[in-house]
Amino acid sequence: MTGRRPDAAGRAALALYRGAPWEARVHVHVRWWSAPFRRLVQLLPEAGPVLEIGCGHGLFSAYAALTGPGRRVVGVDIDADKIAAGATAAARVPNLELSVAPDGAVPAGPWTAVAVVDVLYLLPAEAQRHLLEAAAAQVAPGGRLVVKEMGDRPAWKVRWNRWQETLSVRVLRITAGSGTFTFVPPDVVAGWLRDAGLTVTATRLDAGRVHPHHVLVAERPAAG
Repeated sequence: MTGRRPDAAGRAALALYRGAPWEARVHVHVRWWSAPFRRLVQLLPEAGPVLEIGCGHGLFSAYAALTGPGRRVVGVDIDADKIAAGATAAARVPNLELSVAPDGAVPAGPWTAVAVVDVLYLLPAEAQRHLLEAAAAQVAPGGRLVVKEMGDRPAWKVRWNRWQETLSVRVLRITAGSGTFTFVPPDVVAGWLRDAGLTVTATRLDAGRVHPHHVLVAERPAAG
């Protein structure tokens, strides 16, 4: 539980949403406790422009901004309601900006880092690849693309995750999506990223958790 509890920056990030609608407050707290944000933020560079694609209410973007004052964090999402709920939070963090982006659009870089956290599974496989290729194209030399998704093992964690996502998308409708999920195996996604010219490291983050978290860190070689 130690790795899940909000640290000082995590508590500050969650506190930003105290004035948000109750649905947003509930969602950001569930996101914190279910996702390994403390591990993920350590994969970002300490300074430079950072983009999060599919930021939702902006919790991870806010956390990244608060833990790295040298970062300029931009979070984009297609859900205008979530961005609106996070707008007040973003206004309180000087190095954070949240905005609505058209479906599939990747803001122009170059970005020192691009993060995609629990977004791809809502898209068909070919659309996932297209989005990652577009994101990779905007990564600066020496920069990185951090892709956090759910893995395809162990089976019981995969089943649990599918049940939860079905509840979120089809029943509670707190996550935008068609209700069809495509969990592409991590090694396949890693192949896409290598084809885009990046070197890839894969790490499982699911120890002690009920979700099959994994992360791919794809780095673009430095210029020269």
